Amino acid sequence: AVADATAVRPSVYERPTYLDPAALPVVQSFPPPPAPGSPEFNADFATLHAWQARRTEEQCAAAQAQSIPSYENMVGAASPFPVPLKGEPKAFFAAVAGDAGAAVYIHKSRFSRPRPPLTDPTLRPCVSLPKGKAYPSGHATVAHLYALVLAELVPARRGEFLAIGERSGLYRVIGGVHHPSDIAAGRRLADALLVELKRNPA
Repeated sequence: AVADATAVRPSVYERPTYLDPAALPVVQSFPPPPAPGSPEFNADFATLHAWQARRTEEQCAAAQAQSIPSYENMVGAASPFPVPLKGEPKAFFAAVAGDAGAAVYIHKSRFSRPRPPLTDPTLRPCVSLPKGKAYPSGHATVAHLYALVLAELVPARRGEFLAIGERSGLYRVIGGVHHPSDIAAGRRLADALLVELKRNPA
């Protein structure tokens, strides 16, 4: 396993099962990251510095604990399935993560956005800095997609699952290894991937 599931090939997160992400219009037309110097670009770094100034050791430890973007690390005790996953649930969520990771890898390669500390050396990550590119966040994409799928399976717990997915993405900002716009893009990508997954009978 690697700190960023899309950073090093080959990886299970780059082997799509249910979808062909490269052929999806929502992937082909995905918007680029904020341009350097733009208001959103500047807002990203203002948020990162604000978190760096106020984050706690406990928050950094929680962020580091999720540095491996596995179902168990992200969903944990809230899982409606026994963890660690086994059998059909394990295969299913691995496949979902593979579809998400394949889509993320396309964009990381296409946009090649550096991690925040590589653009601004005054940022000091409190989690392991992955080797991969920043946009969109693989962690945010996978975590939000897990949450969306779980919400489909257990609608009564939708709010709980979405909050878990949101927290996983935020940890990457708190840790200093992702811009907030990377996280937002990962969630948008997960939303689009869920629509495509629900169209697939498999």
